Amino acid sequence: MALEIKDSNFEEKVLNSDKPVLVDFWAAWCGPCRMLAPIIDELSNDYEGKAIIGKVDVDENQEFAAKYGVRNIPTVLVFKNGELVKRQVGVAQKETYVEILDSNL
Repeated sequence: MALEIKDSNFEEKVLNSDKPVLVDFWAAWCGPCRMLAPIIDELSNDYEGKAIIGKVDVDENQEFAAKYGVRNIPTVLVFKNGELVKRQVGVAQKETYVEILDSNL
């Protein structure tokens, strides 16, 4: 399962991580977000120990969604060494996320 990331632990879990971090900004009412959820969970298993895969519920945690300009969901952001390195808006194939993660390992 993907790590639940909140505004309160975003800096610790994402910005201060020594591993690449993929963050899925989503909401429970969002149909495309529900389509992406199984892919995010698969990535969480596939990259265990190599990268952090997390999810931010934008209805409950708006601070970092606003800070990084997340206006449409799902939006996946990838961070490396605390810096935003990639943005993917909308649902993509699993291979897209694999390529992004592999290029940042």
